[in-house]
Amino acid sequence: MSKKEPHPSEKVSAQPRLHQRAKEIQAYGTVNHLLPLDLEEPVRLEMTEQLNQLLADTITLRDLYKKCHWQVSGPTFYQLHLLFDKHFGEQAEIVDTIAERIQTLGGISLAMAADVAETTQIERPPRGREEVPVQLSRLLDAHKIIISGCRTLSRRASQLGDDGTNDLVVSDVLRANELQVWFLSEHLVSMPLVHAVDNAQVKRSA
Repeated sequence: MSKKEPHPSEKVSAQPRLHQRAKEIQAYGTVNHLLPLDLEEPVRLEMTEQLNQLLADTITLRDLYKKCHWQVSGPTFYQLHLLFDKHFGEQAEIVDTIAERIQTLGGISLAMAADVAETTQIERPPRGREEVPVQLSRLLDAHKIIISGCRTLSRRASQLGDDGTNDLVVSDVLRANELQVWFLSEHLVSMPLVHAVDNAQVKRSA
């Protein structure tokens, strides 16, 4: 009796199998059907769609912070260089948190830059360097978009009984963005850098 040859796919080899392609195992915009999460498929579909919008905007804000970190200039360079990088790191953590929630709900998270660029609501900045007040204003405008989206999404998640998404959006995304807005806004307060304003002198000269 002749020995049966193993199927080529069963052979052990040290040779890497390169250039492999196959059909997607799950299409974007769908969710797994049979996850025991006690959340109906329509709820998970709606939540993953809204979370992907939040994800695209958060990735864009994260990258905007890195752009500002590299390109900041002027007398507040050192402080803002460090602050922008700190906020970049915090936004990077939020990106992972949102993406993992989408996958937990059985969906597919956005990942590639081209897809993010097509989806985000945040205005694209120019490639060149901008003044610090403009950088700060762009960042604050981006935060406003995300904060508004968080409030809408958290309320909708609560209505649909998706407590996990509601908690994530409020605790991990909304509060972090609110805190970063505070730090940025203080850098736009118009104050003299090296001398205090004498109110009495201002009144006498008026």
